Amino acid sequence: MKGAYVAIRGPLAAYASDAGHSRGRLYPEAPSPTRSEFQRDRDRIIHCTAFRRLAHKTQVFVPLDGDHFRTRLTHTIEVGQIARALARALRCDEDLAEAVALAHDLGHTPFGHAGEGALEACMAPFGGFDHNAQALRVVTLLERRYARYDGLDLTWETLEGIVKHNGPLLKRDADPHPPFPHPKERAKLASRRTREGIASVASSSFETRLSGAPQDEEPAQTRKLSGYIAAFDATFPLDLSTFASVEAQAAAQADDIAYIGHDIDDGLRAELFSLDDIARTPFIAGVLAHVRDEHPGLERGRVIHELVRRVITAFVEDAIGESLRRLTRISPESADEARRAGEAIVRLSPPMAEAERDIKAFLFANMYRHEKVLGVWERARDAISRLFPAFFESPELMPAEWAAQAVALEDADRAVVVADYIAGMTDRYALNEVKRVFGG
Repeated sequence: MKGAYVAIRGPLAAYASDAGHSRGRLYPEAPSPTRSEFQRDRDRIIHCTAFRRLAHKTQVFVPLDGDHFRTRLTHTIEVGQIARALARALRCDEDLAEAVALAHDLGHTPFGHAGEGALEACMAPFGGFDHNAQALRVVTLLERRYARYDGLDLTWETLEGIVKHNGPLLKRDADPHPPFPHPKERAKLASRRTREGIASVASSSFETRLSGAPQDEEPAQTRKLSGYIAAFDATFPLDLSTFASVEAQAAAQADDIAYIGHDIDDGLRAELFSLDDIARTPFIAGVLAHVRDEHPGLERGRVIHELVRRVITAFVEDAIGESLRRLTRISPESADEARRAGEAIVRLSPPMAEAERDIKAFLFANMYRHEKVLGVWERARDAISRLFPAFFESPELMPAEWAAQAVALEDADRAVVVADYIAGMTDRYALNEVKRVFGG
């Protein structure tokens, strides 16, 4: 039966990450008798406050516009499902792939990409803002739940995936690969990190993914490395010049597949464009023709669903096939060999990568730049653009625990606290803060 191998879970491949031989946690912990290390990571992410907030953060549409459009949470769940499917077919650790997928958007601001763009502009004088660096801040610093440490104390492999799932952050010769600290030394460094704190994060263009440019094809040396990632890496080295694990790469590919599928769905259901409009992209035209040939006269809602499910399936199956071909050619004998392959392993084939670029270009022009979306985005940008300077100039306007952190700090450090506060907001909370601070 075609594709049956995908559904059967067999032994892990030599290049898979091994939960039993993880590089460990910043704060060493005794193993669980019932769960692997990567399962524990996944569970900690699901139970953290930042994950719950994703239910009320925009993906593309502000949730107040309708109950059925994707939010950051529903997008994240879809990414997790596809990441597990890819990892299983590639004989990798599904739990690690899912953990990275579930954590990959924890650093996103309210109001989706519009909010991120506004916060980037506000933070430009202070080192910028990057949602991957912010996700690292969330899971290593801002979640304050556990008795012994700040953050979630995730494994090295999950943290690496959060930071590097889109590719290396440094040139290969720019990373000295310091020796991995002994557990006692890691605890000492972690204690110092908590006492002294770490400032600034770096900027990135929030439109890079939306415009269709593959992020991991940008030369690593041209990117500005986040100050927080750099400082954390000095404490807990993440091998910033290598690719992430195959599992993290699966999560990154799943992210692209999920958002293409659901943005087609949401855009069609919101009537931002028609089926005939999106059929101008050759790949979609072929899929839609098959649907209409097999189901003539099918009602529009079912045509949309059938189109979207076939698009997602085609991309998933292509990613599996192309990634297996790359694995056969590279033949990595360990997870570290896969990281140091010098190229991404989990990718689409060239024809499907071209189809992906066509779809992204269509969505960029017809959805993300649609006047209905831009109108909402402008109001969202305005909200954050007003809140940031208000909180920066008068930290006492923030809740007491945030004001206490910010009030005595120098400008750059105070800006980071304000950015942490705003980035953690849900859409609804941000709108309420605008009303509270500015009176309506």
